Amino acid sequence: MKTVVLEVRSPEASMENFVQSWKTGKPERSARIGFATPELLWQVLTAKRWELLKILCGAGPVSIREAARRVQRDVKAVHSDITALLNAGVLDRAEGGGVVFPFEAVKVEFLLQAA
Repeated sequence: MKTVVLEVRSPEASMENFVQSWKTGKPERSARIGFATPELLWQVLTAKRWELLKILCGAGPVSIREAARRVQRDVKAVHSDITALLNAGVLDRAEGGGVVFPFEAVKVEFLLQAA
């Protein structure tokens, strides 16, 4: 199963992992998409956008109109949410049109610590 980890991590930590993978030639075990803060993660992954990810998960390429139909929402609103997810690097554009979420599972990971 192809899984993506959505996580909160500093840009420095992301760069360290990239450098380590580059030096060793070994990729990370799973795909990762990092957000600098928990607030940014929740700003990008709103409830409506999470709903979109659920219907796109493992679905292959889907048009925006079809995504809107599946979540029973307005095409214009879904287009706006998909654009935000594309800009955040969570979704990809599909060849021939539409969008694709190339994963079958999503894991969200972050740590809340006392101040």
